[in-house]
Amino acid sequence: MTIPGAATDTPPPRARGHIGLSVQVVVGMLLGVLLGVLFPHLGLRMQPLGDGFIRLIRMLIAPIIFCTVVHGIVGIGGMRKAGRVALKALIYFEIMTTLALIVGLVVVNIWRPGDGMNVDPHLLNTASAKAYVTAAEHQDLLDFAMNIIPKTLVGAFAEGNLLAVLFVSVLFAAVLPAMGEQATPILRLIESLNAALFRIIGLIMVIAPIGAFGAIAFTVSRFGATSLIGLGKLVLCFYLTCAIFVVACLAPVARLCGFSLWKFARYIREEILIVFATTTTESVLPQVMRKLCRLGCDESVVGLVVPTGYSFNLEGTCLYLSATAVFLAQATNTPFGLSQQIALVLISLLTAKGSAGVAGSAFITLAATLSALGTVPVETIALIIGIHRLLSEALTFTTLLGNGVATLVVAKWEGALDAAQLDRELNAR
Repeated sequence: MTIPGAATDTPPPRARGHIGLSVQVVVGMLLGVLLGVLFPHLGLRMQPLGDGFIRLIRMLIAPIIFCTVVHGIVGIGGMRKAGRVALKALIYFEIMTTLALIVGLVVVNIWRPGDGMNVDPHLLNTASAKAYVTAAEHQDLLDFAMNIIPKTLVGAFAEGNLLAVLFVSVLFAAVLPAMGEQATPILRLIESLNAALFRIIGLIMVIAPIGAFGAIAFTVSRFGATSLIGLGKLVLCFYLTCAIFVVACLAPVARLCGFSLWKFARYIREEILIVFATTTTESVLPQVMRKLCRLGCDESVVGLVVPTGYSFNLEGTCLYLSATAVFLAQATNTPFGLSQQIALVLISLLTAKGSAGVAGSAFITLAATLSALGTVPVETIALIIGIHRLLSEALTFTTLLGNGVATLVVAKWEGALDAAQLDRELNAR
């Protein structure tokens, strides 16, 4: 089985005068900005358009991952190779997320966006942050590990927990080879189901510009002008941090792997724009998997690395944790020396995984990290709650790009990457 639109499929030629999806999304975003600026009350009512688009994509993610992982593992010859791929991916994830935390610390310590704010934590209105603090108190590694095992087989798909779906998929893939001929109709059904699911994705993507319009209109109306005026230095600092990580870390890794990061970013430009507008990487997961296969990655590697990376390779979240934690310390004049920052890195490597798959996970993870650190008052997260969505636009873009690079790197290590096809696709007009 191959993912529709992957390496074996040639994209249909565009008709003359056809406007590409990326252009449509950009137009939708620009219209959303105008609506949010000129008619903010109307812009607030556009939120269901963005949320509805995200929900349409999310409802298909679990079955697509199941079909891809099961057939991929069976196709590569079983669990031994799958385990080797997973181990290499996890090692890569730990290295890159550690680098992200360090880059975040370096930039925020040089820029120091919180200096001079002199915020008294006791005077902050913490009511808006209370829900996130409560959620963080219930997140720990034991709960995270137990949540990988779903309560029921169907529950893994109903709850949308990517790791639980991956767990069920691996179990299926482990037993199918032992079934012999009995497994053949099951694999054919999975192949047909996956083809149908990607056709549905194609239909949903037609309304991606509308989803981007609604999401951006709501963001600008709800958070834009006031938030940027009050905490603009942090927003600029974080966007610069993400840019530095992409240029200094992801680009050299891509070059060592034999491809240009900028050409890859251009190749997934539609997905980048959608992620930037919706502030969630889940909104493009199926499309990214399809394009990575089209670039020459083996389907089994894509099926294992991408969903695992969505829980363990949260590079954008790690940049967010280090930058915002130190910013809050600076803004509240809390002593935060080298030892505390080293502790922040070590704790963040754990907490960034502990809330994977939770809605608003970056903000919940920040609360959990500060709670475990015990230096900066957890309630100070109320200071940045107004600009969290603006920061999320940069962190989700970075995470998306990082997971794409990770998949290509692991495929290269495994000898499961067609270099000629990768070069051909990235250089195609």
